Amino acid sequence: MDPDLALLLNGVVSGLLLGGLYAAAAAGLSISFGMLDVVNIAHPAFMVLGALIVALLWAATGLDPLLLSILLAPAFWALGAGLYVIYHHFFERRGDEAIQGLAFFFGVMFIVEVGLVLAVGPEQHFVDAAYAATTWRLGEIDVPLRMLVPATVALAAIGALALFLRHSFTGRAIAAVAQDRDALRLLAIDPIRIKRLAFGISLAFAGLAGGALVVVQPVDAWSGHVFIGRVFAIVIMGGLSSLGGCVLAALAFGVVENVTASFFGPSWSPAVAFGCLLLVLAVRPQGLFGRMA
Repeated sequence: MDPDLALLLNGVVSGLLLGGLYAAAAAGLSISFGMLDVVNIAHPAFMVLGALIVALLWAATGLDPLLLSILLAPAFWALGAGLYVIYHHFFERRGDEAIQGLAFFFGVMFIVEVGLVLAVGPEQHFVDAAYAATTWRLGEIDVPLRMLVPATVALAAIGALALFLRHSFTGRAIAAVAQDRDALRLLAIDPIRIKRLAFGISLAFAGLAGGALVVVQPVDAWSGHVFIGRVFAIVIMGGLSSLGGCVLAALAFGVVENVTASFFGPSWSPAVAFGCLLLVLAVRPQGLFGRMA
């Protein structure tokens, strides 16, 4: 096989696997930002919090890190629900969710990051999962299980979330809460309770993404900064509240970044990826799967 073609195919495969990680990180934000209109800038910081907790628990128990992240999901849900109660009480119910609410989540982000530095130190943490050193070779294409397993678990979780949102009464209420709150009240549904539940799900996915992240790469307290721009770009490119669009945009983002890094160097990959975002928004301002207003 031509070396350039082999490099391209490996870049595409690795990019798709990287996109699975991006999808896990962006799915929770698609709920809070796209469906609830809550600009949680601290979302990647909670992902890092999940990654570091998983790393510590893995060192203590030896359990699979992805299993640990699933077991931690209820705790992250409770954390998200409690955080939304604070946000709603002090900002949303007074109509201050725009600038003041954004500043609130900036503060939360720095509190989480500084708290992690104080608790576990500034050094990097990594999980050596049982399958991390295994690579499947399909002809000239390498498929590292270190990336395949987290991507598969993440996409399966997103699929389960999509089924919940589409086919359950509560899921449909979550999808509708930002569009017509008064209509929910007419159906005797408390929109604040629905938003509290949904924000908890958003942070549960941040914890799940953290478990996937720490399998793929070393993580320190400041690692969330790398993902802030990426996850917001993916959610916007995918159409804000569309989980399918979020996944497609994440996969495309991962492929563009990885292929660019393979051929032109890693310094070019963010510029090209965000250039693609601008191109998509120029053609479809509502995103790939967004609906026209």
